[in-house]
Amino acid sequence: MSGVIRLLLADVDGTLVTQDKILTPAACEAAKSLQSAGVQLAITSGRPPRGMEMLVAPLELTAPMAGFNGGVLTSPALEVIETHLLDPAVAKRALDLILAEGLDAWLYTAHDWMVLDASAPHVAREAWTVKFDAKVVDAFHEGDIARAVKIVGVSDDLDKVAACEAKAQWDLGKGASASRSQPYYLDVTSARANKGEVVRILARRLRIDLAEIATIGDQPNDTLMFAVSGFSIAMGNASDEVKAKASAVTSSNEEEGFANAVKTLILPRAPANVGSGVAA
Repeated sequence: MSGVIRLLLADVDGTLVTQDKILTPAACEAAKSLQSAGVQLAITSGRPPRGMEMLVAPLELTAPMAGFNGGVLTSPALEVIETHLLDPAVAKRALDLILAEGLDAWLYTAHDWMVLDASAPHVAREAWTVKFDAKVVDAFHEGDIARAVKIVGVSDDLDKVAACEAKAQWDLGKGASASRSQPYYLDVTSARANKGEVVRILARRLRIDLAEIATIGDQPNDTLMFAVSGFSIAMGNASDEVKAKASAVTSSNEEEGFANAVKTLILPRAPANVGSGVAA
């Protein structure tokens, strides 16, 4: 490897946290070691910004956070920096498609999470993960759709989610970004709200070259940031398709993959270590 890394952009679920959504002590120590070596850590997720707030203190985050896959960028204090809403017509088409394909539909605004059925698959689990409850509505009304930052299609029929992803990409075209953030979640956001664009935004805001940014993740939507960053790492729990698009592969999120990647792949290229002869 060659070239310095000044920023590591990490996915959250499946990457930073375990399958039980736990941030391990080793992951926290890895984050501190990055800071000591002169590498900033930023996080991006399909989660709303509120659903990442619990990570700020243990990871000692100072860089902007990208919720909704880049639909809303905030400071670590949740002050909104940038917002990219879905075009209302596109949001309506996405909702119609998701429901027609037999998936449950969720709608997120910058502040609210709306569902049609509180007992539907993954609602309770998601509430536990993000630490706030969904708002149950009888329908997604025009005013809600006009404020939509993200639409999610949800099903435990993973083949159905994958098929819906392909249909959404075809039907919505350049009007939106449609990709799976988990095998059971299809995220639809503004075309400007994708993890590749998050890399570009952070590069501009933090004045860091794209070549000096590393990215780490496990899902198909993470490959969008892999393609833009100078160095990319796939988690061991990622699919072979995702791994094939990364510069390197680490262990799984159940085997301290994030911490291992920091130690073996990032720290040797940190500003404090490059050219110093220091072994990370």
